[in-house]
Amino acid sequence: MSDWPAGAAACARYRVVHETRYRYQSTVTLSQQYLHMAPRSFGWQQTESHLTWLDPVISEGKDGVDYFGNRIRHVAITVPHDSLLVHAESTVLLRARPDLAHIAATLPWESVRDMMGKEKSAATLEACRYLYASPHVKWFPELEAYARVSYTPGRPQLDAALELTQRIFDDFEFDSKATEISTPLEQVLRGRRGVCQDFAQLMIGCLRSIGLPARYISGYILTHPPAGKPRLVGADASHAWVSVYCPALGWIDFDPTNRCLVQHEHITLGWGRDFSDVTPMRGIVLGGGRQELDVQVTVTPLPLPGQV
Repeated sequence: MSDWPAGAAACARYRVVHETRYRYQSTVTLSQQYLHMAPRSFGWQQTESHLTWLDPVISEGKDGVDYFGNRIRHVAITVPHDSLLVHAESTVLLRARPDLAHIAATLPWESVRDMMGKEKSAATLEACRYLYASPHVKWFPELEAYARVSYTPGRPQLDAALELTQRIFDDFEFDSKATEISTPLEQVLRGRRGVCQDFAQLMIGCLRSIGLPARYISGYILTHPPAGKPRLVGADASHAWVSVYCPALGWIDFDPTNRCLVQHEHITLGWGRDFSDVTPMRGIVLGGGRQELDVQVTVTPLPLPGQV
């Protein structure tokens, strides 16, 4: 369901094409996949259209919603195949989010921490889902120590969150070869290298270690080609960032990979406790042997409704 406000004006519109192709060394006789590829509709985003198709064509399929409210699809392919293509195509509208001026005056972070478990509103109880350790976000003392450099006594909650976002950007180097999906946060913090998934989970771990709820956001980001160069098809990528619960404003998103407060260039697929809850695609196959994976994402700005 969508909580996009009635009559809300959109500030951006995008078409997203996400293609995942597996090539197998030997024949696959059965493939069962669990897909998180349909963008979520919520207060800052409305999904206008979405379609997913596979090659080979699926033998069975079922749409649903997961524990966190994300749209999911289970599919099964029972015909023998040596490659699998999953093509997801969506059009989304985005609404303007709170900017730096709106987040400046928020409660001290300790006040928000103390509300958790005491305040019984539906929003706060829902936020409590994201307070605890999860499969890819474990607690250890160094996380809290790193967080408390920004979360000093009495500091406004979101002001501290923005500084933490900026510190992760400054202290860590983007390196696609430094980590894997299973790399623990201890290694990321020690090595000071990783990718967007690592930086998002690092920030989430910092926040949870001091009693603040934070959730992992899976989606896409609009990239900008060099000046004078055309936008390349397939050159974009899946992305990850962090959502912080603020009692006054709801969930506010920060992107430590790009050192920014999320505005109108991030497209949300879904959210969960960490990467494992919103993996775009995972499943099992019978056969196949060694496999090669190729992922291409294209994010294209579109005219807003009513514009030529």
